[in-house]
Amino acid sequence: MRAITDAMVRLLIGAPLHSDGKLTIVSLATEAGLRRNKLTHKHTGLKDLFYALVKARTPVPNVLPDSARARAAKQQQDLARVRAERDDLRTQTQLLARIVQVLEIENHQLKETTLALERQLADRAGVLDLTRRRGP
Repeated sequence: MRAITDAMVRLLIGAPLHSDGKLTIVSLATEAGLRRNKLTHKHTGLKDLFYALVKARTPVPNVLPDSARARAAKQQQDLARVRAERDDLRTQTQLLARIVQVLEIENHQLKETTLALERQLADRAGVLDLTRRRGP
């Protein structure tokens, strides 16, 4: 209850902390940290009080001054840019991980091929392989 009344005051004086500052039930619920249906179904008296206070207001003040609007718009642009960079870096990281995996597989195959070739050369050169045991 206290959260709702505090949110009402913030919206009515034009100093929202958690919402867009519009004088609607959705903004009031967001400002109070509740779901909208809590106001429309459980706290109907507070909802009606909010509507009455909004209706009784004479002029509707500008919710945010122009400098705050510009700052908020800039922050939204910065946030979008940072998210895009994060997504790009995430994609690059996944690609690099795949490349490393392929290189590890190729390296393992190359080592096996090298060992096989060394054995073949040793057999052709007539060098005895001392690691093999002879039968009786």
